[in-house]
Amino acid sequence: METHFLTLTFQECSARYGLGPADLQEFLQAGLLRLASTPETIIVDEPDDLPRLARLHYELGLSPEALDIVLAMRQRLVRLQARLEYETARARQLENFLRGAGPLEEFS
Repeated sequence: METHFLTLTFQECSARYGLGPADLQEFLQAGLLRLASTPETIIVDEPDDLPRLARLHYELGLSPEALDIVLAMRQRLVRLQARLEYETARARQLENFLRGAGPLEEFS
C-alpha cells in the first residue's frame, strides 16, 4: 500500500474543505494531522483523509478523538481488504494447480 503526502496551508484548508484554524488546531492536537515546517501549513498523510475528516466533523459532529478512531478503523479495514485479496488469489492459484490448470507461483 502506497502512502501519499499532501501539504496545505490553513487558508487552502479553509477554502477547499471549510476547516478553520481552530478546527485544524484541534486535529493537530489530536494527532490527525501533522504540522509542516512552514507556518500555518499542515501535512496530510493521505489526500482523501482531509475531506473525510471535514465531512465527518461537520455532518456527524464527531470530536477529534472519535475521528481518530474512525480513521484507525478505516485503515485497518483497508489492510484487511488487501490481505483478503492476497489470500483469495493464493487460494485461486492453489485450486488451479490442484486441477492441473497451471503452475504454482510464489507470492510475496
